[in-house]
Amino acid sequence: MKKIPMGLSNRHVHLSKEDIETLFGKGHELTSIKDLGQPGQYACDEKVDLVGPKRTIKGVRVLGPARKESQVEVSLSDGFTLGIKVPVKGSGSLDGTPGVKLVGPKGEVVLEKGVIAAARHVHMTPKDADEFGVKDKELVKIKVEGQRGLIFENVLIRVRDDFALEMHVDVEEGNAAGLKNGDLVELIK
Repeated sequence: MKKIPMGLSNRHVHLSKEDIETLFGKGHELTSIKDLGQPGQYACDEKVDLVGPKRTIKGVRVLGPARKESQVEVSLSDGFTLGIKVPVKGSGSLDGTPGVKLVGPKGEVVLEKGVIAAARHVHMTPKDADEFGVKDKELVKIKVEGQRGLIFENVLIRVRDDFALEMHVDVEEGNAAGLKNGDLVELIK
């Protein structure tokens, strides 16, 4: 059976063009330092601080390219640190989410919404979806082998032509299962 490569996601920020300019200066363009597993996505040299009601998390990596709307992805533990009740949601599903203050070298942005713990999900192309017998937005189980093996439930399938086959969980979930980037996991219907 075909396996799915794993990608562990640490806390990060996706920014709108407007927020990039507020945080880093007028006309600023993000500086790519490393391509990520999804085509066209990259880690940036730029970092911001997240300021919550309780504490601040410094040096959070920005991911590019710019998005229509800014979004902050953190772990549930990061939410406790910040003093924010962070919902588990799919990327881009920002309605009803809390906000946070972002501090960059040239300015600050107060997001009214946009802080999530990303729901565990699998990116795949339509061809991959056919091979696995799944469809977009379907929930599946994923089996992890090994000493800390487990089954992830409620894993969202995300299908688009411009995706590469990869499962994403946050670092906390990955550590709980003893996973590292590139490990292979099995889809269970």
